[in-house]
Amino acid sequence: MKKTNVTLRKRTLPSGKISLYLDFFPAVYNPKTSGFSRREYLGLYLFAKPKNSTEKAINSENLHKAEIICSNRFNEMNKQQIYTAFELERIHLKEIGEKSFIQFLKQAAGTKDGNNADIWKYAIIHFEKFLRNEDLLMQDIDLTVMEDFREYLLKARCLRKKGRFLAQNTALSYFNKIKATLRKAYKKGYLQKDVNAAVENIKELESQRNFLTMEEARRLYDTPCKKETVRRASFFSLLTGMRYSDIAKLTWDELQHSGEGYYIRFTQQKTDRPVTLPIADEAAELLGTKTASQGKIFHDLKKWDVDRLLPIWIRDANIDKHITFHCFRHTYATLQMASGTDIFTVSKMLGHKNIKTTQIYTKIIDEKKRETTNKISFK
Repeated sequence: MKKTNVTLRKRTLPSGKISLYLDFFPAVYNPKTSGFSRREYLGLYLFAKPKNSTEKAINSENLHKAEIICSNRFNEMNKQQIYTAFELERIHLKEIGEKSFIQFLKQAAGTKDGNNADIWKYAIIHFEKFLRNEDLLMQDIDLTVMEDFREYLLKARCLRKKGRFLAQNTALSYFNKIKATLRKAYKKGYLQKDVNAAVENIKELESQRNFLTMEEARRLYDTPCKKETVRRASFFSLLTGMRYSDIAKLTWDELQHSGEGYYIRFTQQKTDRPVTLPIADEAAELLGTKTASQGKIFHDLKKWDVDRLLPIWIRDANIDKHITFHCFRHTYATLQMASGTDIFTVSKMLGHKNIKTTQIYTKIIDEKKRETTNKISFK
């Protein structure tokens, strides 16, 4: 292996002082920056024009220190047979290639919570099942592996509902988690190719999106619910389009007021994106009275209560539809667009990354318009 030359050099600074640094050739790998460098600044300086004996003495002492450091650095580096930049790059690529992708995947999933955590959990279980519980190294990931996994998901059986096959949109959700991890690994330099960008995704199927009409929403509003918190949270979602996961963790600190009215500044749990959402005064009233400077607004809201009480409440309101909490978000979007709000505004209010996600509501509105064409007839 080639020896590394270490030379003591000087650099004049704008202040007039001279900075001492080491110049390496070839460049050496710096583990702190994960890159290669030819310079190491020593933090030692000389007076360009020493004015007295003291400054001359400082110059002599600092120069002597720098020469010793330069000599020691040369001996240390060449004693350890420091690799060239090319050789170190090859060693670095070998090291990251031998990293476990499964371990990296589980670390990414470990930061998630709520319903999103469940999706990550089952995505990993299916991926490990596909791999037959063998590890997968970064260097072994390629387009073929991901294409085979995509085909596996499209034929896989559901783990939570025995005997059933995975719904295509569920398979898409699982596949997207693995793809997101591939994208992260590529950005960190663990993958040499952007496999995520190359692999074809699973096609999303349009699902039935139940929602309440304005008349049904008013009827539900006038119907008592066995737990007031469930009622308030439901109508807060209907008036804002917020997901249950974001409403459940909403804190008083995230509710703010300006001269134009109330708004909420929060981070969407599903997308991990910061959102500023203006809300109507009627929605703000559903939050109740602030009892503390911090803490959750719907502090006694429990998913179990929602799942248990919502069907009863819907039935008591004489609404013959399968309505989940997420349907209040659909209702918000549908009623907004039916009342004339443009799709771009609705998309922003819902926090959609892509307007294509919002376009499903335009189809719903178009279907309702088509229904009205036959309501006037002379036959």
